[in-house]
Amino acid sequence: MAVIVVANPKGGAGKSTATLVLATTFAELGKTVTIVDADPNHPIVRWRAGKSKSTVKVIGDSTESSIVRDIRGASVDDIVLVDLEGTASRLVARAITQADLVIIPLQASGLDTVQAGRAVGLIHEEEEIQDGRKIPYRVLFTRTNPVITPKIEQEIIQSLKNSDLPTFQTRLHERQAYKAMFVRGLALDELDPIQVSGIEAASENAVRLALEVSELALAIQNEKKGQKSGQLKGDMEVANV
Repeated sequence: MAVIVVANPKGGAGKSTATLVLATTFAELGKTVTIVDADPNHPIVRWRAGKSKSTVKVIGDSTESSIVRDIRGASVDDIVLVDLEGTASRLVARAITQADLVIIPLQASGLDTVQAGRAVGLIHEEEEIQDGRKIPYRVLFTRTNPVITPKIEQEIIQSLKNSDLPTFQTRLHERQAYKAMFVRGLALDELDPIQVSGIEAASENAVRLALEVSELALAIQNEKKGQKSGQLKGDMEVANV
């Protein structure tokens, strides 16, 4: 199981969109997926109440006291995605403690960049509490133009690189199809191309992102297994001395 937490203290950064796009794409690729919708507005709970036949499961009543239990309870699935509220709350902090990977959605604006920095700071705080356990994270640019990259966006991307903040190569573009998923209560592959434009391009973008996230999550899990194996070997050697 991989626990992927989607977090940014700022609302409107694209957390719910990124979560739903990834979840439904993972499911289409054959993964078993649960979303823990801890956003007070419950956009994904409302989506799940729609007509979609996607196999994605949704837990929608998570609280500060239940969030850890809800995440662990979904451990039978391949992937657990956690959509959080746009604030640096204790609920957000507790969810981050369970993460194998934290995705920080970010629009190319100065305010979003500052708030993304707060999210990174929150991750580092939780690492200290957990005796230095590293919590991997990546910044995901959202609502980007699929054709051109404006100068301000280029500057923000470069500033993040200069700050050594890791980012995904794939960006989640601005697509009407992503908005239509919430409006229609459907997955991308269930949308009607007569009613919604750009579905194919949106699907290609979603698959590229899902594969990049999947490869990163797998690499992180393999690294953790290697560390545990090395620690166990060291403990056995000490015990045999």
